[in-house]
Parts: sequence; structure tokens; C-alpha cells
Amino acid sequence: MSNDAADIDPGRMPEELTTDYYEVLQISPNADPDTVHRVYRLLAQRFHPDNQSTGDSEKFRALTEAYQVLGDPEQRAQYDVHRPERQKERSRLISHAVRAVNDVQAEQLLRLTILELLYARRRTDPQAPGVFYGDLESLVGCPQEHIEFALWYLAQRRYVDRSDGSQIAITVDGVDHLESNAPVRHAVPRLAAASSRKF
Repeated sequence: MSNDAADIDPGRMPEELTTDYYEVLQISPNADPDTVHRVYRLLAQRFHPDNQSTGDSEKFRALTEAYQVLGDPEQRAQYDVHRPERQKERSRLISHAVRAVNDVQAEQLLRLTILELLYARRRTDPQAPGVFYGDLESLVGCPQEHIEFALWYLAQRRYVDRSDGSQIAITVDGVDHLESNAPVRHAVPRLAAASSRKF
């Protein structure tokens, strides 16, 4: 495990974090109703507690909760209206979480947070996997100079690609790095896919 897997104290993290139902179902916010239903059925079958090989009651509960909202046109419309507010709250919580640890741990957490955001973006919208720099700054909730240092490091490690200068996207190396640091990722706030980690 790399240096980014430093011990993070989960007790210092915010206890309640907003959940993005689109991330839970691993779909784009633009997904049509048929896609929502099809993806839910697929994931629900995989994580149903009765499934001996891949069953996971917690994930199944989260999937069902997400589907109850996104599978209902009226509830989904209401959820979409309040999604930007949830995004702002998530950014605020992440900002507090980053400041709660020492400088070195905060920097490691920030880098993993950025990778988590870009990872979710690429998974839910592979045709447009990049996030604009300006959006990234507001979503992560950190000053520009902090993000710039983190992006410099991630780019040097080839974990992100910012070749066009305006958008940042996760690379294969970045995906491998993030997934290898799963214990740390589980201790930090989960991020939803950014379409411009609008909630």
C-alpha cells in the first residue's frame, strides 16, 4: 500500500454524508427510466442477500432506496431539484474532513478525493470523463493552490490526464492506484460523478 494509505481516523469524519442516488445505481443523471429500471434489476440481483457469492445486504438496501426515488418520476424530479444543494453540502463536509487531519494526511486525502471524483465521473459518463478545473475546485472545496499542488502530483504520477489544459480525467494508473487504496477510500466521504459532482 502506498503513502496515500496513511491511517485516517474515521471518527473525525462527518457522521452523516449525503448520498447520491445516481452514483449508488452507477448511472448518469441523464439516464432514461428504462435504464434506471434495467440497471437496478441487474445490481439488485447481484447484491441480494440471498445471493451466496455476491450478496451484500447493505448495498442491496442502498440500491433499493435509490431506486425507490429514481424509479418514480415525481420523486426523481423533486430529487433532481434539490441535487445542487446536496452537492454544496457534500463539498462543505469534504472541506471539513480535509481540515480535520494534519497537513500531510490532508494532502493525501485530497488526492484520493480528487481521484474518487474523477473515477466516479468516468464510470457514469465514459463518453465525457473529464471535469473542468473550475468545477473541480468548487466540488472539492479547497483553495486553488491546494488543488494545484495535488493535481501536479497526480499528473506527475500519471494518475490524471490534463492534456487539453481545461479538463482533468483519471487514467488507468489512477484507477489502479485508487482501487489499491480501498481501505482509505472507505474512510473518506464517497463522491458522486461530477457532471459539472452536481448532486
